[in-house]
Amino acid sequence: MIKEFKEFISKGNVLDLAVGVIIGAAFSKIVSSLVADIIMPFFGVITGGIDFTSYSITWKEANINYGMFLQNIIDFLIVAFCIFMFIKIINKFRKTEEDIKEEVKSEEVILLTEIRDSLKKINKK
Repeated sequence: MIKEFKEFISKGNVLDLAVGVIIGAAFSKIVSSLVADIIMPFFGVITGGIDFTSYSITWKEANINYGMFLQNIIDFLIVAFCIFMFIKIINKFRKTEEDIKEEVKSEEVILLTEIRDSLKKINKK
């Protein structure tokens, strides 16, 4: 069982997952800080300083904090948009690198095709 566990842990997928979780947690702190310290103050100015967190309804003995829920939805949408934009920028850089690789490959393919065609002509004579 210990041998199987060592094999499981040493597989690349598990290590990649662990690294991804750690980096994700660190990235989450950065995005949370971006939202709380930079974006939300601008959002507060735009909305006239509206703070939904204090909105609530009392029903019998239950206090329903719907304002906090609305604030969390807004926070989530802002975080999701920031992550979307970050991933979009990263993908743009990746596509550029892939396009360059494809261009190099296509030039090689063209050259090899020309060589093949030339050899066919020589063999027919």
